[in-house]
Amino acid sequence: MAFIETIPPEKAEGLLAELYAQDLRKHGFVPNYSQAWSLRPNVLEAWRRLLGAIRSSMDDRRYELVTVLAAARLRCTY
Repeated sequence: MAFIETIPPEKAEGLLAELYAQDLRKHGFVPNYSQAWSLRPNVLEAWRRLLGAIRSSMDDRRYELVTVLAAARLRCTY
């Protein structure tokens, strides 16, 4: 996992537990990027709302293309 302190799913409470439950429903697991925000669940929730707002104005294909291009430009392999 990361070199930062995180709260594992089995120890999550409150808002973080709700966000992890959303991950479990959507993905079947809690992704590393969600756990990286575990000490700041309010920021994770805001980030998800921002992504949702951005994504709501474009179709899935365009969103995926923009994501891949941005990752390539930033040389991000994650």
